[in-house]
Amino acid sequence: MSFDCGQFRRLIEEVLRSYPELNSPAAVNLLLGTAAQESAFGTYFWQRGGPALGVFQMEPRTYQWLTDRYAATYPAIAGQPPEDMTWNLKLAILMARLRYRSVPERLPPAGDIAALARYWKQNYNTALGAGTIEQFQANYKKYVKEV
Repeated sequence: MSFDCGQFRRLIEEVLRSYPELNSPAAVNLLLGTAAQESAFGTYFWQRGGPALGVFQMEPRTYQWLTDRYAATYPAIAGQPPEDMTWNLKLAILMARLRYRSVPERLPPAGDIAALARYWKQNYNTALGAGTIEQFQANYKKYVKEV
């Protein structure tokens, strides 16, 4: 079972609204697509056969790197273990957005799902990851309903 898209979108929007520099329609759609691809939109909170955690399937090493880099600017992430991403959706949303924030390249347009998929592959899943641009697009179409 996966999240209700409208409610998850609203939650992402509310979290990002607290951080105006992180908030944009493109960021919301990119996070929705990332959740669709990484955890079947909230179906999995622990990676099957791997270390990744939460709806965005972030690895603890990445979490630690982001915490070291951003905790002074975003105190909400300080002192929380990566395992908290499995139940703390606000933390998981913020950490996934910070992962994309660490990329110097601008976010693609909000409505360009192919560009969002390429951005995810290059900057979140990486060349070493098993996910594909085509899978991201198919999962976005499957789980993310425009409102």
